[in-house]
Amino acid sequence: MLAVAETPKVSVVMPVHNAMPYLDIAVESILGQTLQNFEFVILDDASTDGSTERLREWASTDPRIRLIEEKTNLGPALSSDKVARAARAPLVARMDADDVSYPERLEEELAIFARRPETGVVACLCDFIDSSNRRVRGSEGWRLTRRSPLVPFAHGAMMYRQEVFECAGGYRPECEYWEDQDLVTRMARLAPITVIPRALYQFRFSPTSTRTASDAAALEQAVDLMYRSADRLAQNQGYDDLLGTAGESDKVDPRVFISLGSQLLWAGGRPRFFRRLLKRATLGRNFRTLSSVAWTAWASLEPRSLRAFLRSLLLVRNLRASLAMHMDGPVAWPSASVRTLVPKPSLSTRADRSAHSVSIHENAAPQPAHSARAMAE
Repeated sequence: MLAVAETPKVSVVMPVHNAMPYLDIAVESILGQTLQNFEFVILDDASTDGSTERLREWASTDPRIRLIEEKTNLGPALSSDKVARAARAPLVARMDADDVSYPERLEEELAIFARRPETGVVACLCDFIDSSNRRVRGSEGWRLTRRSPLVPFAHGAMMYRQEVFECAGGYRPECEYWEDQDLVTRMARLAPITVIPRALYQFRFSPTSTRTASDAAALEQAVDLMYRSADRLAQNQGYDDLLGTAGESDKVDPRVFISLGSQLLWAGGRPRFFRRLLKRATLGRNFRTLSSVAWTAWASLEPRSLRAFLRSLLLVRNLRASLAMHMDGPVAWPSASVRTLVPKPSLSTRADRSAHSVSIHENAAPQPAHSARAMAE
């Protein structure tokens, strides 16, 4: 057990807002880690479902838990930033309040930092579960070989160096609902990212998640901004000028409805986004439109068969990825075959800018060393 005055090896940080009934299993999964030398910093973001009271009970039973209570809801980005900056350890592990970490997760991620001191972020793949803790989909190793700027691991599955987080500037509220994608993109410019190519984490698809409980139009605009920013990165261009433009257009990228529909589909529901897509999406004669129309129509008519098809597709993609890349040990993201060859600034040259955000400038796609991949349906 960690003495109160001792600096822990790792700070686990977890923002919480109305996380019942999954909160207990998330907390238990951290307290049951094989690595015991950590502090667990939890920020309750003005919960109204009993999460606050339950967290107080947990904090009274384990001295490693440090509970911060907010009286006014900050939202996903600001609550993530505040709890991250409360960490005392040089290494910080993110945890989400409705997910599950496998017992060896912290120990294995910490070991990568010891073996690869140049690494700035370590993450793992994840299995996918529903509200009943049933595994609905396996890990997506194929995303490690995908040519895409989208981050290939779940937000809660990563551990990072605090100095890299500080130099990157932390979470940005302009990127609400995709604040992790934006943060990892900026951290990737500062230090290599290493991915453990097997599942040490369970990501939960739940009808009570932050996304599904949010205002539909605002959420669609936020995810649209994420895709527009990713498109800029794919062209080796910056996207800072796009921040703050969410909501300026009535139309959104058709992929938005696959992204939002996936949450409901894998939670066991029937996503009904087809008519919404026809009304709200920017449609054209291209694969993006065709795939989105087909996906949303299939999901609304026969979600069970769509889930079966996507599981089969996952098996094929993972098999192809295993033939294209050695996945018997940690790999880096992006891979050498995917990485855009642009100069990468070092931490030392940016140490005096730790209080400011690293902007995503022109010709500044994510560029860590070694080999890896990306994430989103």
